[in-house]
Amino acid sequence: MKTIFLNDTGRIVKLHPATHSHGCLVEKSHIKPLEVRGFILPIDTIPWVKLWDEKEMGLRILVSPVKEVE
Repeated sequence: MKTIFLNDTGRIVKLHPATHSHGCLVEKSHIKPLEVRGFILPIDTIPWVKLWDEKEMGLRILVSPVKEVE
């Protein structure tokens, strides 16, 4: 499965390292304002997404694949 994120925040968004260790395939560079970034997830999963502001680190995003619950 593939999902996309549009950075409409007006700020740079940094990827949380767990995005990769949880199994998402994504380019590791920071996401610039108005950039679209695709995340490829393992089969039979859906994205769980969290975006937050860490005062010192700036905006961070975590995308984690989870099994779809019926």
